Amino acid sequence: MLYFIKYYLIVLISFNLKLVYSDNVEIKYEPNWSSLDKRPLPLWYDEAKIGIFIHWGVYSVPAMGSEWFWINWKNNNEKYVKFMKENYKPNFSYQEFARDFNAELFNATQWALLFRDVGAQYVVLVSKHHDGYCLWPSPQSFGWNSMDVGPKLDIIGELSSAIRQHTNLKFGLYYSLFEWFNRLYLNDKLHLFMRQDYVNMKMRDELLYLVRTYRPEIIWTDGDWEAPDEYWKSQEFLAWLYNDSPVRDTVVVNDRWGIGTSCHHGGFHTCGDRYNPQILLKHKWENCFTFDKTSWGQRFDITLNNFLTMEEIISQIVTTVSCNGNVLINVAPTKYGTILPIFEERLREMGKWLQINGEAIYASKPWYQQNDTLTPNVWYTAKSKSLYNNNTFCVSIYAVILTYPYETNAIKINPWNAFIKDPLVSYVNYKGLKEELGTKIKSITMLGMKNTTIEWTLNHSSLTINFPPKHHIDREGLKYAWTFKIAAEFSDF
Repeated sequence: MLYFIKYYLIVLISFNLKLVYSDNVEIKYEPNWSSLDKRPLPLWYDEAKIGIFIHWGVYSVPAMGSEWFWINWKNNNEKYVKFMKENYKPNFSYQEFARDFNAELFNATQWALLFRDVGAQYVVLVSKHHDGYCLWPSPQSFGWNSMDVGPKLDIIGELSSAIRQHTNLKFGLYYSLFEWFNRLYLNDKLHLFMRQDYVNMKMRDELLYLVRTYRPEIIWTDGDWEAPDEYWKSQEFLAWLYNDSPVRDTVVVNDRWGIGTSCHHGGFHTCGDRYNPQILLKHKWENCFTFDKTSWGQRFDITLNNFLTMEEIISQIVTTVSCNGNVLINVAPTKYGTILPIFEERLREMGKWLQINGEAIYASKPWYQQNDTLTPNVWYTAKSKSLYNNNTFCVSIYAVILTYPYETNAIKINPWNAFIKDPLVSYVNYKGLKEELGTKIKSITMLGMKNTTIEWTLNHSSLTINFPPKHHIDREGLKYAWTFKIAAEFSDF
């Protein structure tokens, strides 16, 4: 029976091995999905797990509804029309909001240090949303960028420099392919995308400039859903990005490159906003979600109930990472360039949890089963290493418990469920497997509880782990979710 476990552990080793570029062979990718999809995902992204998303722009000035303020207003959404009528003069235009996007309290270094301190490993800044306003001095967006109107700053330049100077975080950029009211784009759309004036005269040049100037290691595109990838020239751009760009060896991209590409192409899949299938996906994926349950941009028409609780945030992280995903967690600064205290509080609480439990998150791999069938809200990750000098394979299985067992102060789990419940194995073999597994488990510890002995028992159908006294756990500041580390060794590989 242990043959099957050993087989899985060998698979786990292979999960850790990544394709690398040969020093002697130059890999060239062709501008087609068959070739582009063969590019290995750079290892740093899989190990990072935690990213920060930043939605900040002109929509932060009205700060009402969502970052889709302009289109909702122009489509005569009653809520937005009423807001404008009650607060602004007649004939006020969306462009006039830009004058108040001053960012006078923006401090890029403070942002960078905050994101570092809360455990993020990469940052993705929205360079341009669907309204077309650019956070850099784009020549293709004259008079509608952060240098020409608003803060008079190259915001991308400021933040990318601060992150690289003060942290080890990776820096990335979100870019909306389309723009709601761009005349070139609307004319292309009128011609059923048989023309590409918008792509040739604006979009392509902006993307090339962003990569060459700021060297983002993540390109996170959006706004692709109205046209096919051939219109956006996505495959040509990605071939250049992978072959000839200054970030060709380290850059990662998402999957929003035209109709039909989402969840099918790209370095990692997003499939949709707040995507969390809670099942293991073979292809690397990302769950982008917001602390605000409805809006990505900052808004003042919000109540406390509209924010995710800390338990919900940690649950999103754990369930995503267990299933081979990363999380990209959105914060929405104010028009002044400040991050509201409730966003910072959520981030810092997340950082405290990661400081204790990060061993189960960063650089982890999926265990062969993601959640437990005996006890709800128990999710698994794993790490492994081979000790070739004595032919021993070491694996650490992390069981993250999202719901505290107040009644029993113990959990009953089965990390080997698929093997132990194999219907082809007799009870005699169950017993033998139980005895052999018992010898393989070298220790069980709770992350954050130093010098604490954890009591556990194993039978043919389950592993029972006793929690330390609850007041001892509380004294160490452990909350929201609790992690047991099950260390095992297997020989004769």
